[in-house]
Amino acid sequence: MNAPIRTFRDLIVWQKSMVLVTAVYQFSRLFPKEEVYGLTSQIRRSAVSIPSNLAEGYAWRSRAEYVRFVQISIGSLYELETQLEIAANLDFIPKTRFSEINEKVREIDRMLCSLHQKLTHPKQSANKA
Repeated sequence: MNAPIRTFRDLIVWQKSMVLVTAVYQFSRLFPKEEVYGLTSQIRRSAVSIPSNLAEGYAWRSRAEYVRFVQISIGSLYELETQLEIAANLDFIPKTRFSEINEKVREIDRMLCSLHQKLTHPKQSANKA
């Protein structure tokens, strides 16, 4: 049986998003210095936005607000995915590292979409269990 969700920190998707943020900060240190205010900053902001919006949405204690913040997290994830592809195209990220990070992004995408589905269609989600 699943443990109850008492805080946003209990959400697996939040935990995985935090791991992603750490990875993004680590590899973006290697970007060219002239990108510090460009792609480096943009990628980091997008990555940070994912778990931050999950936490903020959870804090509102309103299903409608929570859904809205989950949607913002999804948007930030897609923004990050695009920026990572740009960085890979510019050879700022080695192909193997890009593949590893992209796998994390895809997993978080599936989890966020599932969370969104459960929040917007709770009866359908309960019937599947």
